[in-house]
Amino acid sequence: MLALSFLQWLSPDTLLSNPLLWLFGVFDLWMLIDAVRREEWLWAVFIFIFPVINAVLYFFMVYRAAPSATRGFELPGSFDRRRIKQLEDQIHHLDKAHHHCQLGDIYFQQGRLAKAEACYKAALERDPEDLDTRAHYAQCLLREKRGAEALPLLEKVRSENPAHDYGYSLMALAECYADTGQSDRAIGVWQEVLQEHSYARARVQLAELYLAKGMKEEARREAEEMLSDDVHSPPFQRRKDKPWVRRAKVLLTRI
Repeated sequence: MLALSFLQWLSPDTLLSNPLLWLFGVFDLWMLIDAVRREEWLWAVFIFIFPVINAVLYFFMVYRAAPSATRGFELPGSFDRRRIKQLEDQIHHLDKAHHHCQLGDIYFQQGRLAKAEACYKAALERDPEDLDTRAHYAQCLLREKRGAEALPLLEKVRSENPAHDYGYSLMALAECYADTGQSDRAIGVWQEVLQEHSYARARVQLAELYLAKGMKEEARREAEEMLSDDVHSPPFQRRKDKPWVRRAKVLLTRI
C-alpha cells in the first residue's frame, strides 16, 4: 500500500503539476539507487517505503559519511561499514592489536579522526612495533593538522620499508614535509613516489609545489599528465580521484 502511494506520488501527472515534487522524486531515486549499489538494503527499504524523510537522512548519514578531512587521502584498500560491529565484538573477546588498527582504518576512511586516533593508540599499546599501525596513526595525525608529530613516525616507516602500503606512507611523508615547510624534501619524495606509481594525489601535489617555486613548465607537465591518465582510468578510480582532477584543473588556470 505504501509502495503504491510512493509510485503514485512519482507519477508523471503529479510530478508535472509540481516541479518541486519532480526534483524531490529525482533525489529519492538517486538515494535509492545509491543505497542499492552500496548494498545498504535496510536503507533502501526505508527510502522506498518512507521516501520523504529517509532519503534526506540517508544523504547525510551515509552518502556524505566521509567528510572533507580525508576525501582524496584514503588509505589503500576499501572498508565495509558492517565491519565495525564485527571488529568491536572481536576486540571485546580477543583484544588484539590488529583488530584495533583495522577499526581505526574504518574510522579514518569515514573521516572520524578522533575515533581513529583512539583506536590506533589502543593498537600501539598492545603492539608498539607494528608498522601498519604506526604508519596509519601518523596519517591520522597529519589529517588532524599535526604534521610535526606525524613526521618522525613516517620517517621511521620509510627507513624500515620505503614501499610500505604501496607508496601511501611515502605520500604521507611528502605531505608532512610540505606541511612543515620543507618543500625541497617534499618534492624529492614526490618524485620518488612517481618513479613507481602514477597516483593522482602525487602528481597534483608535486605540480603545486613546482608552481610555488616558479617551475611552470614542470607544473604544467605533471597536471596535464594526471588529467590524461584520468581519462583512461576505471570508473571506481575516477570517482576517488575527483578532488585531484579539480585541483589539477584549477592549477592549469594559474599557469
